[in-house]
Amino acid sequence: MRNNFDDGCFINSFISFAINKPFLQITLLSFSLSSIFKIIQLNPNYKNRVLGLDIMRSLAIFFVVMGHGGSLLNKANTNFPWIKLIDGVELFFVLSGFLIGKILLETLDKEPLLTFRAITWFWFRRWLRTLPNYYLVLLLNITIVYFGIIKEDFTQFNWRFIFFLQNFSHGFYDFFWESWSLSVEEWFYILFPLLLYLLFRLFYKTTQDKKKLFLTATLLCVGVSFFLRATIASQLKVDEFWLGVNILKVVIYRFDGIALGILAAYIKYWHPNFWIKRNSLYFIGGIIISYFCLYSHWEPNDFSTKVYKPFIQSIGCFLLLPKFDSIKNGSVIVVKFFTHISLISYSMYLLNLAVISEVLNTNFPPQNILQSLLSYFVYWFLVVVISTLLYKYFEKPIMDLRNKLLQK
Repeated sequence: MRNNFDDGCFINSFISFAINKPFLQITLLSFSLSSIFKIIQLNPNYKNRVLGLDIMRSLAIFFVVMGHGGSLLNKANTNFPWIKLIDGVELFFVLSGFLIGKILLETLDKEPLLTFRAITWFWFRRWLRTLPNYYLVLLLNITIVYFGIIKEDFTQFNWRFIFFLQNFSHGFYDFFWESWSLSVEEWFYILFPLLLYLLFRLFYKTTQDKKKLFLTATLLCVGVSFFLRATIASQLKVDEFWLGVNILKVVIYRFDGIALGILAAYIKYWHPNFWIKRNSLYFIGGIIISYFCLYSHWEPNDFSTKVYKPFIQSIGCFLLLPKFDSIKNGSVIVVKFFTHISLISYSMYLLNLAVISEVLNTNFPPQNILQSLLSYFVYWFLVVVISTLLYKYFEKPIMDLRNKLLQK
């Protein structure tokens, strides 16, 4: 037999009872938070990770996200951050070069000669890591701009975004502007292995040539971008805005930062003692150089600003690498925190500006100090949570599939 009250009455009675019992309130809240935590919890394999590199990647994305979310704090007049921060993209460039350099050096170690098949596998590995997320977020950008959710110029979107050509030799701005740095990396992933392959086909004779040819390819990439800035970019008339658009965010002018990361991998691989011995001294030098760039006065239209400043910034980040690479251990909390941020950093990079910051700014513009601070908190919360979900339920499954395919 059923009780004298139906299910609806029972539920209402239970809710009324729970509201008046603090212990049950706390239990229900804990259960809700626990459920949310499980949804965004990652369970990575910590064994093969380098904590210091995860810290470096995390700092890079923190600096990028801080910069893009700063407009939400305008009403609060906090002047936060209170000191200038190293360019997060420069850190990403050098770190990306270091990691792909390591992969290519391991490939050279396994293969008697660099083959085109090895290069295609390298591309396959990189593209399954970067392209699915990029195209998904590109589609999101198209959607939110097309329907007027954010006020960007939709005419700026064109076929070039599909092939990372939006800023190959000329600048662009407004629509999905943050994608400029990914274009630099993607074209470097294509061109550096090709250059390496051609050098091996033309000049490889003995195993001793591997070292020379790898270094030659690296220095050529450093030199080409520097040369193009000195000969072409230096002739452009720019102010601070157009310096960024037409020089600092153009693919052909920015390969030297990633190439310095490749050089770092070369030094660690073939000169490990030099890499390890004075890493604290290198780190101090990197900080000094980085903050020299940040606090020195650079006129946008000066030759030194157009040509030397990007290279000096990359040198500063390059010198930070040995110290970060030497950090292997930390407390459980530190390891979990920086590993989590490192894993979701690519998703954070793609989502933070247009999809989150601009959506908040356009649709919920802060009107006072309290709203400004609240918007900034919401911004960070959304960036971390949505990026975690994107990584866990889209990016990681694709990478798992990639790893299975590579094992066959």
